[in-house]
Amino acid sequence: MDIALAGDTMLGRLVAERLHEVGPRRLVAPEVRDIVAEADLFVVNLECCVSERGQPWPQPGKPFFFRAPPRAAQTLAWLGVDCVTLANNHALDFGYQALRDTRWHLADAGVRTVGAGPDRDAARAAVVLTGGGLRLAVLGVTDHPNDYAAGRTRPGVAYADLRAGVPGWLADEIAALRQHADAVLVTPHWGPNLITEPLPYVRRAAKALVDAGATLVAGHSAHVFHGVAGPVLYDLGDFIDDYAVDPVLHNDLGLLWLVTLDAGGPRRLRAVPLALDTAYTRLATGPEYDWVAYRLTAACAELGTEVVNEGDHLSVTWRT
Repeated sequence: MDIALAGDTMLGRLVAERLHEVGPRRLVAPEVRDIVAEADLFVVNLECCVSERGQPWPQPGKPFFFRAPPRAAQTLAWLGVDCVTLANNHALDFGYQALRDTRWHLADAGVRTVGAGPDRDAARAAVVLTGGGLRLAVLGVTDHPNDYAAGRTRPGVAYADLRAGVPGWLADEIAALRQHADAVLVTPHWGPNLITEPLPYVRRAAKALVDAGATLVAGHSAHVFHGVAGPVLYDLGDFIDDYAVDPVLHNDLGLLWLVTLDAGGPRRLRAVPLALDTAYTRLATGPEYDWVAYRLTAACAELGTEVVNEGDHLSVTWRT
């Protein structure tokens, strides 16, 4: 099974304006979509709601509220996205009504969702996708913010305080999924923005997720990609957005990740460098490509993982 993975995908604000101007098929370069089409499945973190309704969440000091128009679901469908995780700090930016709209618009476009729902059980539930002759269970969780957490009868996200460790319900769910699926992908939204390596608690949580039975862990939240260690992609980085660019961390340069996976775990990883122009994602070229290659090579080396530059993509060799 070949799985394409992309990190934070924000389709609101200036991305939404461009969507209205050029339509749902002009936010990502065709060459990027062609690479995605090589995979059996495509999973991303959707860092916004999809709705025209709702009011900003009443959280004092919250600086950003992301909402995409319903047409954004067509962009995801055109890209071939099979599933998004909504377990993040923007799923409830415009309240419960917008969360309901998000799940409805995505379902109508044929895109599955994990990580949020009308109650705690629904938010924590996995989806099982089929591709390449295998069944892949996808599970999404987030460690912030706790006020977005779904309750027994309250809509929200699958919240887990990973700083305190992986909770029993999450470990038990992963173990149960391994009994019904060939592989389990856990995609956590963890840690703060704009850091260059996983924090110690994230590393501990990653190990606990793998020990519980996760075949692959693919995290996000930092807005910059991190290194790879064993079956853990600590942070996928960003995929499309309109965010302010840090001149040192270069959050406008990212990666599309392509993982070859079987029931025994990940066998191959290709990482394709991307350039994130404002509201438009394309393949990185020249110095852009070189910077991404250097950054991933260094980040992986710190985790004991080797990266080989193949000229048009970066190849990771796992050491488990």
